[in-house]
Amino acid sequence: MDMNEAVIVATARTALAKSFRGSFNDTEAPVLGGHVVRAVVERAGVEAEAIDDVIMGAAVQQGTQAYNIGRLCAYTGGLPASVAGMAVDRMCASGLISIGLAAKGIVTGELGIAIAGGVESLSLTQTRHKNTYRAQSQAVLEVMPDAYIPMLETAEIVSRRYGISRAAQDEYALQSQLRTAAAQRSGLFDEELVALEVDKLLFDKEGQPAGHERVRVERDECNRPGTRLEDLAALKPVWKDGKWVGAGEFVTAGNASQFSDGASASLL
Repeated sequence: MDMNEAVIVATARTALAKSFRGSFNDTEAPVLGGHVVRAVVERAGVEAEAIDDVIMGAAVQQGTQAYNIGRLCAYTGGLPASVAGMAVDRMCASGLISIGLAAKGIVTGELGIAIAGGVESLSLTQTRHKNTYRAQSQAVLEVMPDAYIPMLETAEIVSRRYGISRAAQDEYALQSQLRTAAAQRSGLFDEELVALEVDKLLFDKEGQPAGHERVRVERDECNRPGTRLEDLAALKPVWKDGKWVGAGEFVTAGNASQFSDGASASLL
């Protein structure tokens, strides 16, 4: 049986902005996702009606990124109602899995053209409005007590299990910061980025909302190019015995992934 070949024809992403105080802190998920959907259609030069499916991953499917974020991004991306949409939740791998699903669909002949990627607006989901009502199943906890542990605790477990030292994690974090800074200086991300103008929510000294500021987001905001190894080594771990007490072993604010808002899509 002959199989089709799946290729990425075009890709686009927004910049990554820090959650809660970054430029996308009041931007709805379908705005971010629709922006990159529209961009890949334009870059690929295909007719919107020819797209068979929009598959978008999101780890936190609440708020504006609930109710089938793939379908919602198809709407805001300017695609006709005839284009289907789908949401994927495999936590941190959601966007990557979405692209894999689209590729499988093309290889097997189920899809002709598809858009796949991921979007996350943690600024608008990881808040006091987060739905925590009966968020954990007692039946699940009875058979798997660790089913709902956070990624932070998972990282501590993985560090101990595989002997990944705190020093090794700090060194890797520094390398990541320096590589990102070098890539930005060299313009290596410029081609994949699509700028987006949004209204950023401002706060006063007491942390209360204080209006908006119109900003154009053109580059990633999350890296710290001035990071030094001694600064990373001085940070206290944040997890110990199931508590946020600043007395863990491995994971710190310097060697862990921060919360970010943004979206990316590829056309296959």
